[in-house]
Amino acid sequence: MTETITTDVVIVGAGPVGLFAVFELGLLDIRAHVVDILDKVGGQCAELYPEKPIYDIPGLPIVTGQGLTDNLMEQIKPFHPTFHLSEMIASLEKTEDGRFLLTTDAGTRFDAKVIVIAAGGGSFQPKKPPIEGIDAYEANSVFYAVRKMDVFRGKNVLIVGGGDSALDWTLNLAPVAKRVTLMHRRDAFRAAPDSVNKMRALVEAGTVDLVFGQVTGLVGKDGVLEAVEAKLSDGKSHTIATDAMLPFFGLTMKLGPIADWGLNLEENLIPVDTEKFETTTPGIFAIGDINAYPGKLKLILSGFHEAALMAQAAARHIDPSRRIVFQYTTSSTNLQKKLGVA
Repeated sequence: MTETITTDVVIVGAGPVGLFAVFELGLLDIRAHVVDILDKVGGQCAELYPEKPIYDIPGLPIVTGQGLTDNLMEQIKPFHPTFHLSEMIASLEKTEDGRFLLTTDAGTRFDAKVIVIAAGGGSFQPKKPPIEGIDAYEANSVFYAVRKMDVFRGKNVLIVGGGDSALDWTLNLAPVAKRVTLMHRRDAFRAAPDSVNKMRALVEAGTVDLVFGQVTGLVGKDGVLEAVEAKLSDGKSHTIATDAMLPFFGLTMKLGPIADWGLNLEENLIPVDTEKFETTTPGIFAIGDINAYPGKLKLILSGFHEAALMAQAAARHIDPSRRIVFQYTTSSTNLQKKLGVA
């Protein structure tokens, strides 16, 4: 049997909000174990948009998803969190004394006083287009996310979709790829108007090709794509020379076992109060995109705010007799010592 890890807090999710929760808990001398289904930290920012710029993080006019993750990892270094990656919480049991017993699908077991769910929208999977034989090309010529733009340098890239991801990567890859073709089933897009206008300007300039239709088949062998067959909106068949295809049809978000934790879910979101961000189960908190409350905004900065208030409440839950004195990192020698900057 695997030895049970006894800890104050288990954080479910290693995205930006989960990482900042490590920091806020650390300031209160609470160390955490962090579990994430992905094989690396950073959540959706690092997995889907590592090189995509983010513009609404306070104090950082522009930062990539990976850059934000790297900064957060540097910020939490003084608190030495333990990460359990490529694992998912498979079972949860509440003991008579109010603690929680958790087991991952890899057999790791925890005995914790507090659980913090920072799982974004849950575990996410790309929606695959219904194209025969597409599995053979995945990870070689067909990609559902862009992790390194340089992979597409000098290649003929076909981007399929009409949402923000499709338009964003059309704009970002146009200067990198040999040729970018954007395909959508109709001349109407769900993306930000500014992105659509910029895309149309590139098409007008002859830099990007715009095609209306649907992919019907893939041409190539051994996972190496050579061309894509399509049926255009006018009914004609069309072949596009393609080295790499990026289908952006959205994500399917699944809560997995969290859905069975008795948290009174509302449309796959977890209701919380706005004082502590605690769920209907005392000792289980939910922060970030996974939670729901009146006026909720799904922004990273909102999740940071929620993490700060959650940490204060979690500390009181862990030790009800503890007197918590609010301190500022700018003036508290005690906090500066914890951060190693005193």
